[in-house]
Amino acid sequence: MTTGRVNPAMRLEDQGITGLGNVFYNYIVPNLMTEALKNGEGKLGLGGTFLVSTGEFTGRSPKDKHVVRNAASEDTVWWENNTAMAQDGWNALKADMFEHMKGRNYYVSDLYGGADKNLRVSFRMVNEFAWHGVFMRHMLRRPARVELDSFVPDWTIVNCPSFKANPARHGCRTETVIALNFEDKMILIGGTEYAGENKKGAFTILNYLYPAQDVMAMHCSANHAKGNPQESAVFFGLSGTGKTTLSADPDRILIGDDEHGWSDRGIFNFEGGCYAKTINLSQEAEPEIYATTSMFGTVIENMVYDTETLKLDYDDDSLTANMRCAYPLTSIPNASSTSLGGNPKNVIMLTCDAFGVLPPIARLSPEQAMYHFLSGFTSKVAGTERGITEPQPTFSTCFGAPFMPRRPEVYGDLLKRKIAENNSCCWLVNTGWSGGAYGEGARMPIKATRALLSAALDGTLKTVAFQMDPNFGFEVPVEVPGIETDLLHPRSTWKDKDAYDAQAAKLVTMFRENFEQYMPYVSDDIKAVAIG
Repeated sequence: MTTGRVNPAMRLEDQGITGLGNVFYNYIVPNLMTEALKNGEGKLGLGGTFLVSTGEFTGRSPKDKHVVRNAASEDTVWWENNTAMAQDGWNALKADMFEHMKGRNYYVSDLYGGADKNLRVSFRMVNEFAWHGVFMRHMLRRPARVELDSFVPDWTIVNCPSFKANPARHGCRTETVIALNFEDKMILIGGTEYAGENKKGAFTILNYLYPAQDVMAMHCSANHAKGNPQESAVFFGLSGTGKTTLSADPDRILIGDDEHGWSDRGIFNFEGGCYAKTINLSQEAEPEIYATTSMFGTVIENMVYDTETLKLDYDDDSLTANMRCAYPLTSIPNASSTSLGGNPKNVIMLTCDAFGVLPPIARLSPEQAMYHFLSGFTSKVAGTERGITEPQPTFSTCFGAPFMPRRPEVYGDLLKRKIAENNSCCWLVNTGWSGGAYGEGARMPIKATRALLSAALDGTLKTVAFQMDPNFGFEVPVEVPGIETDLLHPRSTWKDKDAYDAQAAKLVTMFRENFEQYMPYVSDDIKAVAIG
């Protein structure tokens, strides 16, 4: 049985997916939630939220992600960063998954990626779980109902958690698989219930397509000044660095929290919603995000709750520290109605430094900005990926290596040119540790981070004195009104100064060793920054 609204010339049968049970096309959120509850996929929470556990997988599985090596990808994919799958393996995987799907019910959502109508990409989501449909209707952008009658997907993402891959037959690593084929324009996902694989699969595709159109694809959040979309800012950063938290500023307009493009016309959100971490979430510190956890349609993922009262426990990470909520942008009162902004006046690079070495804010030259963008230093926080239980320092180029199918210099050169063309001011902001490394120091106070960002965005920092950091050469404010001076200078917050110096020297060495891989591909001015 087929129900719902769909282009009659573009059903699943027209894409070679046949023999299914019931197929539900483009159900709205209430209907998808009804289906999910009927299927026993989760539980109705307070305010009409949907409470769900993703089982074994509570984070992404980047080592199980593969790109099919064929004529479409051979010369454009960064193979050192993307694990290849042979065409024969893909053919077998596709045939076996489609066979496994027969007789089972599926939920189809036709959606767009990209708020700029001139650049948007159409996606068809084919999900075994109805709640994944709710999730992706938040994460991507919904067409007008009348558009569904003629909707044709550019890309199709098939997610079948009950399917287990065969590594020997399919050429993958484990029974879990995320496989992208640029020739078939399809992603196949099996063996994991974690909804984030849907979201990041679509993001990877956009990261591949947009640079060819001279559009910078960015793993960043974005906002703009109230009443002035031209006063926009972007916040680069990996999960756990504060992209969602810091962009949801009640004094500014939220464009989006995670994925954006930067064209000649300005920036645009890829998505239609937010995917926020809820560990230690508080009403006082993050009222806008906190409020979404009791709103109808919000997906509450892997949170512990009282089985009688349904009250959420924001501090219990016994399931995972990567507990999250997914909600539409309309749930945030100060969200942009267009998800568009002008060319960014400020470019912020967020890092979570578990070494406790980096200052809470530093001003970067364009060359230093490229160095830190290509380096992508941060600490993976607990739960973001499988096996991560405490912060682990890492370098993830472009602040999103797992989602970058092209070589990093492609993105770096685009960003460098756009910063120069728009005279954007660049900042490095550390949301990690102060007063010592992880285990000894404390996490940077969020109030101080917000205050420093506000000072950068409203121009206050243009009026203060700066001094050069002896380790990295960037500029650090000497004093900022309302901020404890010692906090601005990490060495001052450590009891053992010699220990700080040793830790700083260790981090500088790690930066230099990591950047060796990019030295043959970057210009002399960036090489000079790397050498120091």
